[in-house]
Amino acid sequence: MPAGSRQDAGEALGRSGDEGLDGMIHEDRLGLDVIYLQAKRWEGTVGQPEIQKFVGALHGRRARKGVFITTSAFSDEARQYAAGIDSKVALIDSAQLAQLMIDFDLGVSPATAYIVKRIDSDFFGEE
Repeated sequence: MPAGSRQDAGEALGRSGDEGLDGMIHEDRLGLDVIYLQAKRWEGTVGQPEIQKFVGALHGRRARKGVFITTSAFSDEARQYAAGIDSKVALIDSAQLAQLMIDFDLGVSPATAYIVKRIDSDFFGEE
């Protein structure tokens, strides 16, 4: 049961017997709900069969929430399948993953910063 610390908020799975699940996040400090993760570094499109396997693994854990992340894209069939099931499954593709990394400063660092200046009208105001 999680104690509420950041370290207790989740855990990496990815071991024998994990049913293909890569990680889990405790959604609340009491551990009442868990979100399972699957991450795929793929070149090709992730299809419906992969999402069905993930949903099957969720059901095996009696879980109803999952996040499937890929470095590629999802097929239309995979998206339709995920949208039509009772379990809540979020699909995150490469474009959305990159945007989340930028939005939350995960795995990125600033390369260049620009300062935009405007004229200070009070400085030039008449006395």
